[in-house]
Amino acid sequence: MSGHSKWKTIQHKKGAADAKRGKIFSKMAKELMVVAKAGGGNPDTNTSLRNLIVRCKASSMPNENIDRAIKKGTGELAADIMEEISYEGFAEGGVGVVVKVLTDNKNRAAAEIRHIFSKHGSSFAAQGAVSRGFRRKGQLYVDAASVEEDKLMDIVLNAGADDMAKDGDQFEILTDPNAFNAVMEALEKAGIKTSDSEVRLVPDTYVPVTDKVIAKSVMRFVETLEDNDDVQDVYTNMDMDDSVLAELDKE
Repeated sequence: MSGHSKWKTIQHKKGAADAKRGKIFSKMAKELMVVAKAGGGNPDTNTSLRNLIVRCKASSMPNENIDRAIKKGTGELAADIMEEISYEGFAEGGVGVVVKVLTDNKNRAAAEIRHIFSKHGSSFAAQGAVSRGFRRKGQLYVDAASVEEDKLMDIVLNAGADDMAKDGDQFEILTDPNAFNAVMEALEKAGIKTSDSEVRLVPDTYVPVTDKVIAKSVMRFVETLEDNDDVQDVYTNMDMDDSVLAELDKE
């Protein structure tokens, strides 16, 4: 793995996604529905829902949108039945890509995602060919300037975190998905804010990308996927070199 910060990649990706705020709200509404359906619509008793609401508000999602999505999830309002599907393949440079879809029409979703893959010179891989190189983990980031490392490590490890490491000017905290909520609650109790927190697929190893053309191609592929209404999340194992990321940020 190169010296590039994973946190910077997440920032870069979120920056591109935040430019499409309307689509972000739609995707968050779907996630709210699924989480509320699974654990109930009360954030006091559904920790996953409470954490998701925090993320929604951080993205400036209106309260009425949040409430409506939760009510659809609990059945108080009518809603389409959503199916969760995964697709995977390889982008340029051998970068692995896993696409998580939440859709009310799996045939439409499959056709559209396949078209995007083909348009960007990729194709679906067999189930597991890419995803076996990822692990579902709670991933949290805390500004390194906001807390002492030893204090933070003591809090998160006691709450059940698996690991913590410095990642640029951030501390990266990894947890088992089942321990994610407990770690979040421990940080909240200690008054420590996270700059990013989510249960996502984290690569076991990264594919270094030092070529700007390849990096741009992969990012364009990812952004096109994320622009699709049925796509909830796109995960890659790309590790862009700092110099390449700096050039892309200028464009």
